[in-house]
Amino acid sequence: MAKDVRAETRPQTQLDGTGLRIAVVASRFNDHVTLRLLDGARRGLADLGVTGHVEYWVPGAFELPFAAKTLATSGTVDGVVCVGCVIRGETSHYEEVAGQCAAGIQQAQLDTGVPIAFGVLTTEDLAQSLARSEGPGGHNVGEQGAHVVVEMARLVESVRATSTAS
Repeated sequence: MAKDVRAETRPQTQLDGTGLRIAVVASRFNDHVTLRLLDGARRGLADLGVTGHVEYWVPGAFELPFAAKTLATSGTVDGVVCVGCVIRGETSHYEEVAGQCAAGIQQAQLDTGVPIAFGVLTTEDLAQSLARSEGPGGHNVGEQGAHVVVEMARLVESVRATSTAS
């Protein structure tokens, strides 16, 4: 069996979120799943030393980008984690909501320069959503989003510190 040398050369990151101001925005639609993602985001932030994060709720995944951009431009946060769940149905609603949510979150972070993690599930069915929103020790996209936003906030902080020191 061939050895995967990429895994050996991949840099390991020691994340520390101490002192970071993070917001989590959660979608109420499919809250039986988003509550699990929110628990994961809380767990991930706590594991990385982020204390006192703020949480906001919006009606659905479509509203996540606007809330995230509003928070990112407020000057009160170093990063935002968005959690939501869009499950495919029998209409084109899935494509519209999932695609616009993803594009909006990406555009919000590009426009503001503030990291915004995409912790939104876009799944075929409820079983897939539940599998990606497990409790402690399981796969949880909300928890992953917390790690992503801390890593990216530290990267932004490092780049800005380097550019002001020059």
